Amino acid sequence: MKITCIGGGPAGLYFALLMKQQDPAHEITVVERNRAYDTFGWGVVFSDQTLGHLREADAPTAEAILSAFNHWDDIEVHIRGERIRSGGHGFCGIGRKRLLNILQARCEALGVRLQFETEVQDDTAFADSDLIIACDGLNSRVRTRYAAAFEPDIDLRDCRFVWLGTHKRFDAFTFAFEETPHGWFQAHAYQFDGDTSTFIVEAPEAVWRAAGLADMEKEASIAFCETLFARHLDGHPLISNATHLRGSAQWIRFPRVVCRRWVHHNGRAPVVLMGDAAHTAHFSIGSGTKLALEDAIELARCIGRAGGDLAGALRAYEAVRSVEVLKIQNAARNSTEWFENVARYVHLPAPQFAYSLLTRSQRISHENLRLRDRGYVERYEDWLAARAGLRRSPSQQPVPPMFTPFTLRGVTLANRVVVSPMAQYSCVDGLPADYHLAHLGARAMGGAGLVFAEMTCPSPDARITPGCPGLWCEAQAAGWQRIVAFVHANTGARIALQLGHAGPKGSTCVPWDGEDRPLASGNWPLIAASPQQYVAGVSDRARAMTRDDMDRVLADFVRSTRLAAQAGFDWLELHCAHGYLLSSFISPLTNQRTDGYGGSLEMRLRYPLEVFRAMREAWPPQLPMSVRISAHDWVDGGTTPDDAVAVARAFKAAGADMIDCSSGQVSQRQKPVYGRMYQTPFADRIRNEAGIATLAVGAISEADHVNSIIAAGRADLCAIGRPHLANPAWTLAEAARIGFRDVPWPRQYLAGKRQLERNLARDTAQAGP
Repeated sequence: MKITCIGGGPAGLYFALLMKQQDPAHEITVVERNRAYDTFGWGVVFSDQTLGHLREADAPTAEAILSAFNHWDDIEVHIRGERIRSGGHGFCGIGRKRLLNILQARCEALGVRLQFETEVQDDTAFADSDLIIACDGLNSRVRTRYAAAFEPDIDLRDCRFVWLGTHKRFDAFTFAFEETPHGWFQAHAYQFDGDTSTFIVEAPEAVWRAAGLADMEKEASIAFCETLFARHLDGHPLISNATHLRGSAQWIRFPRVVCRRWVHHNGRAPVVLMGDAAHTAHFSIGSGTKLALEDAIELARCIGRAGGDLAGALRAYEAVRSVEVLKIQNAARNSTEWFENVARYVHLPAPQFAYSLLTRSQRISHENLRLRDRGYVERYEDWLAARAGLRRSPSQQPVPPMFTPFTLRGVTLANRVVVSPMAQYSCVDGLPADYHLAHLGARAMGGAGLVFAEMTCPSPDARITPGCPGLWCEAQAAGWQRIVAFVHANTGARIALQLGHAGPKGSTCVPWDGEDRPLASGNWPLIAASPQQYVAGVSDRARAMTRDDMDRVLADFVRSTRLAAQAGFDWLELHCAHGYLLSSFISPLTNQRTDGYGGSLEMRLRYPLEVFRAMREAWPPQLPMSVRISAHDWVDGGTTPDDAVAVARAFKAAGADMIDCSSGQVSQRQKPVYGRMYQTPFADRIRNEAGIATLAVGAISEADHVNSIIAAGRADLCAIGRPHLANPAWTLAEAARIGFRDVPWPRQYLAGKRQLERNLARDTAQAGP
């Protein structure tokens, strides 16, 4: 097979040598624009896992690379004069030039033809090839030529960065943060050979411009960085090897490249994207070269297995690598956004700031950190527990973050786990009875710190379905009081009530009879901020609320608030999310009013804030109140995460103690981006920008998720929904699963605790390390 690789970077060179090794009869040429043994850049980073892949693919190349690597295990974070260090991360650094030289030499030894100083405008010069690899970098001309086929999406990120070097030798991968009058700058530094380190300086575009760097010559901007990071450089200068760049051109913005397709059949030789031409991953997770080499490994493997079916091999390559790359790119996006928003996190104490940095990509979790460096994690757990008022004796276990107490106003929760409000549709005339006693009582006995009753309605016409609970009369208050009393008498949990009005989503069947379908009979009139039909052509139409409607509904909420206090609830939440009545005022998708309650976000918030303030005044001052919001409508023109921060600030000013951060369900046109913990970024942003406690919800299903979220300061509580339907004792079971024994169980269940712990310990021992 005749193969041409356009681009002599790691992807093209490595693929060429792998294919030549696979079959020496292949005629392979690598075409490179630069001179032989020329390159730009400083060091690149691999994880120990990537090195394992290289060993499997081509041992001689791996050994040559390994002999030139500088290896380290530790990461250090420097902020405000404090230094936090953690180990076990297992990284290697090598000079980019050295890496390419090794790959070039290996190619030459195997008989690959290397053609330097050749400018390639497109692939047509190689029409006689059987396969063309377009690995010509992130500004790929081949990708641009066939953009209609590859459908690239290029997202230019916010930060400016410059790639420098220094002869200061860092013995850990170092992140350093320095504040200027204009904002924060950060450095990423790591040693890659015996006397040289990479030193990347980065700052958001606005900060970079405010500091005057856009107008500085190259030498002046390097001097600026030397002065700013002087305490980290120990007198060593910073060096640029980008002699071809002038002025501020050395400061670039990172382009995130995503291609919908990686293979193009142009009627001649198939053209395949590889490396940065196909995808990029931000340098903050050090995976660009890793991805390029793993592209080469996978394509060579697919061709080797295909038995001559090249088209099938290319389909397999694209299918496998596009998924794997997407995982890395998602982690890289999280990491990129963390560094773009460092100002959001600098208020955190240094230990928590460092933990937030270490877990920023969501690929490294609390238990993953423990595997890497148990001592670091246990010291951090002790620090976090001490801030929550806990001190452990030497005989006690470190307390995982999810089992630290949390206090709002006069209420202290035993831990950070919350049973989500989950609709059960099992009331008659809004009256909670035996079903809800069993349902909520079982989950309160299951170890959670706080148990929410499902959304409860302040009037009959506020219900979603006839099976929804209410709190508009004394009989209902007595039903709730019975449940609250059971929880208080038999468990260590606190119990919360969520009050909400269904608005335009009301008067429907219970889900098992037809979700979001109007009742066959007995429907009640619907109201909303503006006229709407939630499910077009299906739902009953809601009319716009009048001022009289507003006054009546507000009074209903206040009455229910007083009844909730009478019933003994510990916590009250106002539901302003998911397209229900108050949400319909907040979202511009559902509020088209032209009076004083529509238009700007400030005006759209007026009525929900009126309701909240009236409830806060009626609710006991020593008890907390939270507000559930839809932090993102997932529809163009709807509420955005930026809006959510402003909404949170407004409710905080009105007296809210916490924001329950959900999203969506406002419009049938929504396009959510799902994934584990997918809504936690909303809680993170609101907590750290609006300065109010938050409750994270959505696809949180493991103790490791909760521990990571709480420890990083991304939220103060975590609500677990469906896992609690499957297992009312989710909290106790997760404690046993992670080996934390110092958690109270109901004394009637202690025999089960001991057996569960023994069984899990046995399973762990049998599984091995």
